[in-house]
Amino acid sequence: MKNKTLKIITTLFLAISLTGCTKILKDGKQPVQNPETGQNLVSNILCQPEEQTTIDIYKEHDFDLDKLPKCKDFKINSNGYEGLWTTLFVKPLARILLLTGGLVKNYGLAVVLLTLVIRALLLPVTKKTAMQSENMKKAKPKLDKLEQKYKGKTDQESMMQKSQEMMLIYKENNINPLSGCLFSLIQIPLFFAFYEALNRLPAIFEENFLGFQLGTSPLTAFKTGHWLYIIFPILVCLATFFSFKLNATASMSSEQEQQMKMMMNISIVFITIASFTMSTGIELYWIFNSGFTVIQNLLVKRSKKNANII
Repeated sequence: MKNKTLKIITTLFLAISLTGCTKILKDGKQPVQNPETGQNLVSNILCQPEEQTTIDIYKEHDFDLDKLPKCKDFKINSNGYEGLWTTLFVKPLARILLLTGGLVKNYGLAVVLLTLVIRALLLPVTKKTAMQSENMKKAKPKLDKLEQKYKGKTDQESMMQKSQEMMLIYKENNINPLSGCLFSLIQIPLFFAFYEALNRLPAIFEENFLGFQLGTSPLTAFKTGHWLYIIFPILVCLATFFSFKLNATASMSSEQEQQMKMMMNISIVFITIASFTMSTGIELYWIFNSGFTVIQNLLVKRSKKNANII
């Protein structure tokens, strides 16, 4: 039920997201890149770039920058209506990022602060999801016994009885099987909104943070001898690993647990490899977002442990 609901949520989100997406600027069929950062430039940027190299590239491709507002003047209704996704998610987030960056005088710091602020605001929801995971672990012995009780029984009456007994166990342990879907419903659009906003805001992808260029990917940085960018894929890998590990549920059979562990490992490897081509700005969001999840879940575990001791 939970997996089916999550698939429906994901499908609906992808359908909505198609109404507005990042569009790569191309020269024929080849994407146009900034030679200094290696970043693929986009044709639907939200405001005017300030770096002369970026400006020259857009002008070379007959792009009319004058029709766009300066980033400091960007508003949610700038550039007209671009679809439901852009109007509801991307532009409001872009506006907040620009306002925060102007306030703290650094757009990289704005990404970090806004990530933490959003996660703090969502804490009641995400904390409840983390508590559900701990409740699942507490209920696991009873759920394992239930699996053994109905092992090999596939008739409709047994399946209905098993389902009823499982719901009683969930009720006893204050478990909502669909709570994890709510967390995914929030996380998925947030990630894509950040991804698109960061790619479409020159004020951010032209910015530096702690000496790192936000529009540059680690792979591009390596080509110019900037090996220190390796820290970002490492942090992405660690943050993802611990985030997945602490979010793992305990209500699965041994076979399901092995399958989940394999999927988790594949996902970690995939995300780590992908991080070499992600811009530093996107990786900042991922690291601090996942890091927040890790710290939150550790605190929930500690509070549960102390409550059990008492």
